[in-house]
Amino acid sequence: MGSPKRTRKKYERPSAMWNKQRIEEEHKLRDNYGLKNLGELWKAASEIRRIRRHIRDVLSGSAADNVGKDIVARLARQGIVSDGAAFDDILVIKPEALLERRLQTVVYRKGMAKTLRQSRQLVAHGFIAINGRKVRSPGYIVKRDEESEISYYKPIKIEFVQQAAPETQAQTAEHNTAHAETGEAVTGA
Repeated sequence: MGSPKRTRKKYERPSAMWNKQRIEEEHKLRDNYGLKNLGELWKAASEIRRIRRHIRDVLSGSAADNVGKDIVARLARQGIVSDGAAFDDILVIKPEALLERRLQTVVYRKGMAKTLRQSRQLVAHGFIAINGRKVRSPGYIVKRDEESEISYYKPIKIEFVQQAAPETQAQTAEHNTAHAETGEAVTGA
């Protein structure tokens, strides 16, 4: 057997670690996409930086044009850019474009889960399948043709429970206190 592959970080930490504006933006993105930690956001940002770097190399002439065409084709298969995207379109991509293609986000956007956190839980616990194959990685990048093949792997019943409106709860509390004062029995609250 060969030696195991060295494990390396797949992201770079921000250079200005304690910048308040950056921290607030990252926390908002983390909450909007239901990410577990900021490392997942940093992975997406590093991937976008890597893609931009390769496209800049193609535009400067230090890399072959077919490398750029391969990158455009791969991003088009993943649904991040359109099929006929130019190199300039790729240079303006934000990490949000990659976060939108995560399995966790796609499951939520399709309405298969009530919240982003629940969609993450469904994926991690093996309730979600692509083409009949169980996928347990919430960070899996869903390709455009796989999006229609997402389904439940095992049957699950997700109930959307509606809570009583706040004014109804207040009326019920007033009703209960009125009956408690008179000594009558309160029924059906």
